[in-house]
This record gives sequence, structure tokens and C-alpha cells, in this order.
Amino acid sequence: MKMSRLYDTIEPSVVDEELLKKAVEEQGPKDQAGRIAKEEGIHFRDVTHLRLDFKNILKIDNLWQFTALTKLQLDNNIIERIQGLDSLTNLVWLDLSFNNIEVIEGLDALVKLEDLSLYNNRISEIANIDTLCNLQVLSIGNNSLDQLENLVYLRRFKRLRSLNLAGNPICEDENYKMFIAAYLPELVYLDFRLVDENTREVASLQYQYAIDEIKHNENMAQRKLTEELQKQEELELHKAAYVEFLNGSFLFDSMYSEDPETAKLAYLPGMHLLLESYKSKFVAICQQIFENGLKQHVKREAEVATFFECLREATESNQEKGSEKVAGFEERKREIFSELHQLTDMSLLETRIAQYNKEINELCDSLMMLELQLLDQLEDIIKDFERNISDMMTGFIEFVQGMISQCRDLENNHHEKLQEIAINMLEKVLKNEFVEDIPDEVRMLFVDKDTVVNIVSASHDIHLLKIDNREDDLITRANEWTTSLVEKVHSDEVKRNRKRILEINIYIDYLRDEIENLDLPDSV
Repeated sequence: MKMSRLYDTIEPSVVDEELLKKAVEEQGPKDQAGRIAKEEGIHFRDVTHLRLDFKNILKIDNLWQFTALTKLQLDNNIIERIQGLDSLTNLVWLDLSFNNIEVIEGLDALVKLEDLSLYNNRISEIANIDTLCNLQVLSIGNNSLDQLENLVYLRRFKRLRSLNLAGNPICEDENYKMFIAAYLPELVYLDFRLVDENTREVASLQYQYAIDEIKHNENMAQRKLTEELQKQEELELHKAAYVEFLNGSFLFDSMYSEDPETAKLAYLPGMHLLLESYKSKFVAICQQIFENGLKQHVKREAEVATFFECLREATESNQEKGSEKVAGFEERKREIFSELHQLTDMSLLETRIAQYNKEINELCDSLMMLELQLLDQLEDIIKDFERNISDMMTGFIEFVQGMISQCRDLENNHHEKLQEIAINMLEKVLKNEFVEDIPDEVRMLFVDKDTVVNIVSASHDIHLLKIDNREDDLITRANEWTTSLVEKVHSDEVKRNRKRILEINIYIDYLRDEIENLDLPDSV
């Protein structure tokens, strides 16, 4: 029997700092570790398990700091809505049982969730958990589920192994177990009982045609999804090459989509062939830009990969030399320290320590020299790369500008021919020789020469603006990528150099402190 908790006689609790801190302290380390944790404080961001059960909580709130949380108990409260969990992206186990939840929602961000309990609530439909692809255990018994067909939704969860539905109205259906065994063939446990193979076989036969149909639909949907993903991947590649939508008539069509007046002029005698010729040549140029763009993108990617490989090889080679020097020094240090512990003569001891400090300085100079050599080497590599990538991008941009210039020439040529056809038609209209069968809306354009010229010129301006904007967009993005890449390379190299120098200085300081604090014989 479902028992939703009432709160008309209960004072709801607020999930505030005080409640959370108390819960964390109560559930934290005990004894000495607990006292230390209490003194130093436990950061919410470090907590992995949290129990907030039996707190009379009405609203889930203020959990955004618990980003490391993997297990959260919110059972036995008076929660009405699932909310405030978006930041808990590491959550694996969530218990929301024994609450007053009516709708499954607010779980989209919990993509790592494996175990979800919504037992004993007021839920009437399983929905809105599409992103929980890792779900293995779902407990949603003692709710208001009354449609067997709703359970087909669970087929998308390929890892689901345990499902508890006991206590829902659907369990009263005589086909309940067979339906689930047929539609969820990967399920191992239903209502805490093992689904035996005999039940699966009988269910499979009983629902064979329905299952075949749903599998067909799923396969169709999967193929469609795969195609969409492939198209999206292709589009991202085209964008990376700055030539998206140039492998077809998109740019040409866009010029006319915002030019309704010129579309009317397409009805004029001779315009159909003129437009077809114009479109064919224009699209061919766009295709050349597209194909060249993809080729240049591949070359740039190869150049970038080669550059970073050169950086890696040069850095690793230099680090190996440094490591060899450090290893040699550490071996020498062991010998010197062993000798120092055996010396009893103060004068000789001071001499040996002074000699050791000198060797430390020499090691420092040697490591710094290696870093300086690497700095010069990488600077040359970066300069070559910067020149190469800039030349490649400049060449591509110049090619695009040449092609776009041809598009403008086509548009200018088309404009002249269109204007000539329009003026000729106007003259026929003025001489009452207008006999062609064209729509009235086109006929009305030929009022006078200024009107016709303005329409054709406005169309021309729209087309040129579209061409100019596409060119500007391509060039701007290409230059921004080049600038951003080069700036990042220089910035990363500065950070690497500073980090390496800091490492050397820390190591040298450690060696100097070590000799200063060396525990020598008391006689000395």
C-alpha cells in the first residue's frame, strides 16, 4: 500500500548551510579523525556520500557545492519536485523514495547515475530520463503507473538489469510479467525475482510480432540518428575548414530568398535559361572553394600535428639530458655525503662542503643552459610554424578572394543582362506590345523606367551583400583561428619555460638546504 507523506501537520525543513553542515559532520569521520575534521572543517566539495533522509525536506536546494557527491539519500521526506541536482554530475546512486513526487524531471545532468530509487511516490509515467544511459537499477514500485505500454520506454536503457515495479496498478494486469520479459529482454531481476529463461521464451513467442515491429522501428530510428550524427560531424568539419554550405546552391539560394521582387522577374522571357546558366556557374565556383577548403584544412591539420610533434620531441630530448645530469649528480651526492659523514677534520670538511656547493652551482648552470638551449630551439620551431601556418592561411584566403571575385563578376554580368531584359520588356509595355502570358503581379512592376531600374538594382545590391558577407565571415574566422593558435603557442611556451625554471630553482634550493641541514658527526 502506497503511503505518501503528508506535511499539513509537519513543519517543512529548509536545506540550508546549517542543516548541510550538521549532516556532513554527523556522517563524517569519527574519534580522532572526526575531531580533526571538525576543527579544520569539511569542505562540501570533498564530500562523496550524503544522507538527508527523514528531514521533512520539501524542496531540494543548496546542493550545488557537493560536486564530488556519488551517493545521495533524500528518502522519507516530503519532496514534491525533483530539482536542484544539476551540479551533482558525479552522482552514481540516488534515493528519492518515500516522497510526494508526481513527475520525473530534473535528472538530465546525472549521466553517471546507475542506481535510482523513486519507490513510494505519486508517479504515473516513466519519462524524462533519456540521458541516464548508465542506469542499471531502477526502483519505482508503489507509484501510480497504470499503462503497460509506458514500460516500452525502458528499452533504451541497455544496461538496466534490475527493475522494481511492485505495488503499481500495472502489476494487476495478467500480462504484466510476460509483457516486461518480452519488451525488456536484457532484464535480470523484476520485482527482486530472477526472470527465468522459460518466461523469456514464452514471452518472446507471445509478443513476437509486436517485438519485431518495434525492433524495426528502433532500427529505423537508429539509422536516422546515425545519419544525423554523420551529417553533424560533416558540418563540423566543413565549419573547421570555413566552407560550410558551399558544397551546393545554399549561397546562391540565400541571395534570392530575401529578394521576392526579383523572383517575380523570373517569369520574363529568357530569364529561365539566364538564371539556370548563372546558378550553374555560381555553384561550380562555390564547389571549388569548398573542395579547396577541405584540402587546405587537411594540410593545416597535418602542419599543426607535425609542429606539436617537433615540440614534444625537442622537449623530451632536452629533459632526458637534464635527467641524466641530475641522476649523475645524485650518484655523486651519495658518495660525497658518505665521505662527509666519515670526516673528522674541520678544515677538510669545510673544503669538501665548499666543493659540493660549487658542484651544485655548476649543476644549476648546466640545467639552466639546457633550458636556454631548448628555449632557442623551440623559438626557431615556433617561428617556422608561425610562418608556415600564416603562409598556408594567406594562400587559402587569396584563393577564396579570387573565387569570390568571380562570383561577383557573374552577379554583375547577370545584373546587366537582367536589366537589359527588363528595359526591353518595359518598352514593349509602353508600346502596348505586351503580349506575353505572365502573372499580373509581374505585369504591375512595369510602371516606368525608374521603378524597373530600382527593382533590378535593389536585387543586385542584395546579392552582392550576401556574397560580401560570406567572404568576410570566412576571412574573419580564418584569421581569428590563426591568430588564436599562434598566441596560444607562444603563451604555452612562456608557461612551460617559467615552470621549468621554477622546477630547477626548487631543486637547487632543496640541494642547498639539504647540505646545510646535514647531520654531521658531533666531533665536528
